[in-house]
Amino acid sequence: QEQLVESGGGLVQAGGSLRLSCAASGLTFSIYNMGWFRQAPGKEREFVAAINWSGSSTDYADSVKGRFTISRDNAKKTVYLAMNSLTPEDTAVYYCAAPRSSLGSLKVRDHEYIYWGQGTQVTVSS
Repeated sequence: QEQLVESGGGLVQAGGSLRLSCAASGLTFSIYNMGWFRQAPGKEREFVAAINWSGSSTDYADSVKGRFTISRDNAKKTVYLAMNSLTPEDTAVYYCAAPRSSLGSLKVRDHEYIYWGQGTQVTVSS
């Protein structure tokens, strides 16, 4: 059974850093592009970052460009999200996800993703 498990969330002060991890099991991780999304209270889930199967291509939401870095280790079946210069606006539950298809361009819409983790809370205090 396909499973994605996020970890690494927590409480951090503004300007701080966190690194999220997402461990995959039950799927051939190395052939899947992967994505990170987030959902803040009262807001819709939004795209954060995506990475292709080999790690050679990435895409970011404008709001996190230059601050967040997505990466992956196919041997460990894990995708990471390094977050720097965090602001209170980054407070949300962060989800990793695998898309229905890894063909074509990186996917930025959540309905294009089929496997989801349970999420990890990131809270940034001012």
